[in-house]
Amino acid sequence: EILEQLGDVDARLKVTLSYYIEPGPGQIGWKDKYRYSSAALRFDVIKANETQSEFEKRINRKMRDDDDSVGGSGRKWYLGPRNRDVGSIHSDFCETSAIDLSDASYIAVYPVVGWWRERRYLGRSKAKMRYSLVVSIETPSVNADLYTPIVTQISNPIQIKVDL
Repeated sequence: EILEQLGDVDARLKVTLSYYIEPGPGQIGWKDKYRYSSAALRFDVIKANETQSEFEKRINRKMRDDDDSVGGSGRKWYLGPRNRDVGSIHSDFCETSAIDLSDASYIAVYPVVGWWRERRYLGRSKAKMRYSLVVSIETPSVNADLYTPIVTQISNPIQIKVDL
């Protein structure tokens, strides 16, 4: 809502994804891009005017394909997925109007293939993969409180453990 109120003011969305690549046991991995890391992660942001259902379908297609060429977020990222998706730290930003960023309500973090797919007998396909995702929104010299409305929506509720 705050971004919508800012209208055509310039805004920058920066997304950074970091995770640990578990090297393949006993594999050199330089000849085949799927042999070194257990799995890799990617991120994508919902397109403007894309529904949540359409976004989920697009991400599911990208998870199944070995090629990452299945559509992008529709925004002009500085590096783009071909350049940022190398290694285990992916960071990129896009600059657009604040009202355009108001549609960016969903970010997906999804796995892509690695040695776990080819070596199923090791049982790693069900393992958890820890990662860190940092998202920042900047607006130049505008006195608007973006922090408070965002943090109230993403704060974890207090969980109370009840023993029965």
